Amino acid sequence: MTALLAIRDLRVEYASARRPVLALPGFSLDLAPGESFGLVGESGCGKSTLLLAILRHLGPGGRITGGAIVFEGQDLLTADAAALRRVRGGRIALVPQEPASALNPSMTIGRQLMEVPMQHQRVGRAEARERAEQALADVRLPDPRGAMARFAHQLSGGQQQRVAIAMALLARPALLLLDEPTSGLDVTVAAAVLDLLTALSETYRTAMIAISHDLAVVARLCARIGVMQAGEMVEEALAATLFAAPRHVYTQALLAAMPRLGGAAPRTEAPPGETLLDVAGLSKSYTVGGGRVRALEDFALRARRGAMVAIVGESGCGKSSFARVLAGLQAADTGAMRFAGRDLAGRTLAARSPREVAAIQMVFQNPETTLNPAHTVGQPILRALRKLAAPAPLPLAARLAALLEMVRLPAAIGRALPRQLSGGQKQRIAIARACAGAPDLLIADEAVSALDASVQATVVDLLRHIQRARGTTILFISHDLALVQAIADEVVVMYGGRVMQSGPAARLLAPPQHPYTAALLAAVPPPPGAPRAAIRLRGEPSDPRHPPAGCRFAPRCPRHLGKLCDDTPPPVQVTADGGRIACHIPLPELALG
Repeated sequence: MTALLAIRDLRVEYASARRPVLALPGFSLDLAPGESFGLVGESGCGKSTLLLAILRHLGPGGRITGGAIVFEGQDLLTADAAALRRVRGGRIALVPQEPASALNPSMTIGRQLMEVPMQHQRVGRAEARERAEQALADVRLPDPRGAMARFAHQLSGGQQQRVAIAMALLARPALLLLDEPTSGLDVTVAAAVLDLLTALSETYRTAMIAISHDLAVVARLCARIGVMQAGEMVEEALAATLFAAPRHVYTQALLAAMPRLGGAAPRTEAPPGETLLDVAGLSKSYTVGGGRVRALEDFALRARRGAMVAIVGESGCGKSSFARVLAGLQAADTGAMRFAGRDLAGRTLAARSPREVAAIQMVFQNPETTLNPAHTVGQPILRALRKLAAPAPLPLAARLAALLEMVRLPAAIGRALPRQLSGGQKQRIAIARACAGAPDLLIADEAVSALDASVQATVVDLLRHIQRARGTTILFISHDLALVQAIADEVVVMYGGRVMQSGPAARLLAPPQHPYTAALLAAVPPPPGAPRAAIRLRGEPSDPRHPPAGCRFAPRCPRHLGKLCDDTPPPVQVTADGGRIACHIPLPELALG
């Protein structure tokens, strides 16, 4: 079969102050019509550069210095501007990692979508509107007609991603380029997006190149996978073969770093001690769009000294709202939050003592937001030492070096600027800053979700080292169930501001399970060849301004009992090992699945 895309010895360089940086030294790939190909590797390996080179959109700093990119018989490297305009968005479409970057905030969703068929297929406005609305229905966006009139900021991240996919598919491209299509999505939304892409590819016979640092994602989408390291494809095989018998040592390392559900779950060496944090009846609400959103309602959690407690759930479930209340960035409306015997629920940072502030510190998802690009990375750590740390005989420089050593960075890196560090190094700087005041509790709010598997493993290992060595309690907020099952002592599963299930992480996979927990676990992509769970959540979460009167999960529950679930809040049932499940279904029936 004639290749749809043939890349031969592609060489790409980026300009730098000293000498050009070689990003792709000679990359080659053949892709057949309708074929799906996955490309995996760590950040900086050249994956995104390849996609941008295919589109001839490298920007002023990048240039192609050799090779050929032949698409549908035409060499794109010799194509003129008019030919490239016909190809981009028409025959080749890109779904970016961050969907907001593809959506104009000042234009309605409908107007942006209509531009695609009007520009590439020269259809009139009425037909373009009809096609755009149908595209939103194809990607299963609720209320497609209403979505046409909305702006990007009025949609959730998962909805924005589906709009970006609809936009890419509107011109019926022959090739779809997917740049980390699910990295920022909840596990359930990611599963729905992967199902959607697979179905649409089969329906329209669209070829795909999907790049990701998540092997399980590309294995779910693609029959064939290539592994990239330093701009070169070091291994290529069918997905099932790559997982079962990886040949290259780099592929083996990537697979070893990937957490898997049901795998070994190493625990902290020192058993957790007495209760450090005891939360009961906590509620928090916000005024949004003329209505009141209940972000937390009757929330409860207990964490012991030295424990790793994970909170999981979809976006909007209340995880980060609780983290902000705990860290003192916001005050709770009602309820108790006793930390080391003192109730902090209604007290923000301004009302807390210096020691109370130092005792609870936070590591954010994106370390860039906590680093000033004009300052060295050592400066925020020094500032934290001055403001939060207890007096010590050692000079500040020595204490800074000790913190950098704790996070496995050389002392000299403290003089570097943020742009000179990798994502993993920046996250370790953020951890060092948070640990400057010797906190009793560390909040890690999606602190590793954007990192490559091997870097993620390094940062998680570091957190567990701090947990063991310092006896620090860690609140680990994540939507990665496999990672949580591997590292946490206790797990709290949230939905709609309420706790659906809580208990030991070691039995997270074992029945009885709340139906929502079962759905989260079923959404995790399995390795190739493993059976796929049939559970898929229907619909979207309820409008938080008008939550259901009964169980928050009732409208989407695959085991919905009817009026009882709709109207009556569920009782909390206690399992034999002390776990708690809020559900109307009796435990013996829950255990049957």
